[in-house]
Amino acid sequence: MEKTIEELGGRRPGLCLHACCAPCSSHCLEVLAPYFDICVFYYNPNITERAEYEHRVSEERRLLKELGADLGMSFSFAEGAYEPESFIELSRGLESCPEGGERCRKCFELRLDVAAGFAASRNFEYFTTTLTISPLKDAQLLNELGLAAGERYGVKYLTSDFKKKEGAKRSIELSKKYGLYRQDYCGCAFSKAEREKQKKEKDHETISGSAE
Repeated sequence: MEKTIEELGGRRPGLCLHACCAPCSSHCLEVLAPYFDICVFYYNPNITERAEYEHRVSEERRLLKELGADLGMSFSFAEGAYEPESFIELSRGLESCPEGGERCRKCFELRLDVAAGFAASRNFEYFTTTLTISPLKDAQLLNELGLAAGERYGVKYLTSDFKKKEGAKRSIELSKKYGLYRQDYCGCAFSKAEREKQKKEKDHETISGSAE
């Protein structure tokens, strides 16, 4: 990413930033805003509860307005179709996969493919995703999938690993600054069930420890 930015030589091309949520978007926007004209594209069919989906969209819109004002910039926003059935369909037969496994790979591939298609349809020179800021996600895999999607649609994918250089820490700081809703699961029913299981196990350990 840094090499690509250096090669721009001050030129500000259009970039479509696929966003998974406002907290993850915060630092990514901070990094990219000085170099690109950005349109945030929100497409996340993995969020299987409509109320959760709408809450995250609302927070994304609010962040763009408030962060944009602080940076003296304007970010455009586009919302993809809310189609959780697409995620449910790709998950068939993969319900028991652990997080980070094949089900997640297919989910990433779907979101990046749609983002690339959107970027190409709006003539953006570049596209990328906020997903690489998560310490729980494989940036190398995401970049490979992004590059492949870019080739399919004829749009450049900006490789990234936004979690580096304390990027994940900075996103937490910005989330606190703007009072952003920080979810503790990716959005899918499988991830939510896993988090609830972990919480119960932690609570049980706490109770057991107190009893001792």
